[in-house]
Amino acid sequence: MKHLLISLLQFSGTLAVLKFASYYADHMVLQRGPQRAIVWGHAATIGDEVTVMVSGKGEVKVNVVKDPYGNEGLWKAKLPAVTEPGPFTLTASSSEGDLTLTDVMFGDVWVCSGQSNMEMPMKQIINSSLEIAEALKFKTIRILKASMVESTTPLEDLKSLVFQWTDTNDADVSRFSAVCMLFGEYIHPNRNYPLGLIDTTWGGTPIEAWSSPDAIAECPTPNNTHLNSDTIYDGNNGQVMPRSPLDKCVLWNAMINPFLDMTIFGALWYQGESNVWYPDLYSCQFPAMINDWRKKFHACSEKETDIEFPFGFVQLAPNAKSTEVGDFPAIRWSQTAKFGFVPNEKMPKTFMSVAMDLPDYDSPFGSIHPRYKQDIASRLVLGARAVAYGEEGVKFQGPLPQTFSLNNVNNILNVNYGDDSPIKVLNNNGFEVCCSSSSTTECADSDEWVAAPITDQDTNSVSVSVAGCESKSPVGLRYEWRTSPCDLKECAIYGSDTDLPAPPYITKRGF
Repeated sequence: MKHLLISLLQFSGTLAVLKFASYYADHMVLQRGPQRAIVWGHAATIGDEVTVMVSGKGEVKVNVVKDPYGNEGLWKAKLPAVTEPGPFTLTASSSEGDLTLTDVMFGDVWVCSGQSNMEMPMKQIINSSLEIAEALKFKTIRILKASMVESTTPLEDLKSLVFQWTDTNDADVSRFSAVCMLFGEYIHPNRNYPLGLIDTTWGGTPIEAWSSPDAIAECPTPNNTHLNSDTIYDGNNGQVMPRSPLDKCVLWNAMINPFLDMTIFGALWYQGESNVWYPDLYSCQFPAMINDWRKKFHACSEKETDIEFPFGFVQLAPNAKSTEVGDFPAIRWSQTAKFGFVPNEKMPKTFMSVAMDLPDYDSPFGSIHPRYKQDIASRLVLGARAVAYGEEGVKFQGPLPQTFSLNNVNNILNVNYGDDSPIKVLNNNGFEVCCSSSSTTECADSDEWVAAPITDQDTNSVSVSVAGCESKSPVGLRYEWRTSPCDLKECAIYGSDTDLPAPPYITKRGF
């Protein structure tokens, strides 16, 4: 009899065809006003009326339409704009039944994606026990973690979840993205309303896997470019076994596309280690992916997700301790579309956490996985406050070179960071000058780079020696152009008023 009852309950569950999409659940966060949250799901009867209601906020009536993905009927409701945090009860009703979600909050929803450094969970970071205990205090931060799934075709909904929406608890916080969780904790006091954080990540994956066919088409791949799972950066020795999905679009299809109908506020991204061999291509791929995500989230949410929703990312941290230039400097530069800073004209409404001064050479998870995610998150939050939320007076960038002045008589190059960018100099290393015997205006790939030590400094500039060029012409300058340029927080130049590191920099255009 007991087994029969279970079977009947399971069978009756399949008949209750009115349902929410997979990521609508108790304890969730829906996007707060002025944006209007989208709620959607499936039903069997085309044309049937579905009534969706947020307690105390009125109801919305929609009809079931044919599902373009060829599944059951589809219904999709745009809720009234809600700015109160809640909790609320959310209901959906039709001739096929009634659904109820409880403890639903309204706040800002952030999607966190990328490869292993975004995937790296709270239990693996520095002071993890204390950090997890602190995270448990934030009961209006709600988290959801998608399962690692790939698909050769776009999926309408998630196939599975690691865990459904929940408030902070030890078991789930421990395995949730540390960068995502800490970002939420650090921005929460500034916003003072609920936050919904979505962890959709997979270690060892290239940007192509997270890009749609439209984004891929924006950046034609050179004929000699291929993805090699045997040499993807990630893992304890800086590489992984060939387990990660490498085919184009497979994670876009399975782990991003299903979220498009949901109204979100912004996205956070930590990826690039698996694309270091083709930095020029990445300088096209990354802006193309951001723009494509924005267009598709905007369209599928019935224009409720902003067409330029804020997009924050982490510029790659160091890897193994070495004096070699390595692969990371060029990909870091390409992460900014070769501007050296964001936002810029190719990457509007973006913000970046510079991480090149946060090595963790002895990380038990591999030196490519630094445990200092607290610093990364706090730097992201500064960018979010300024760029995402438009907070005036928040400095979120380290010092950036503004002008150069070359004194050939004294073999000195002055690098000025601007009147509004006071600096502090921790050591005289970090700069190199390009020396050319054939040009006075441009640094060629074949030209030599030599050390250009800092010889003098003032409030907002440094002077570096170009004497190493000897009889050649100094025609270019680069700063901290190494995969692992310095020990922990010991790069050469920081903002004296922010403690933010000057980002890596290169110019080959002469002075």
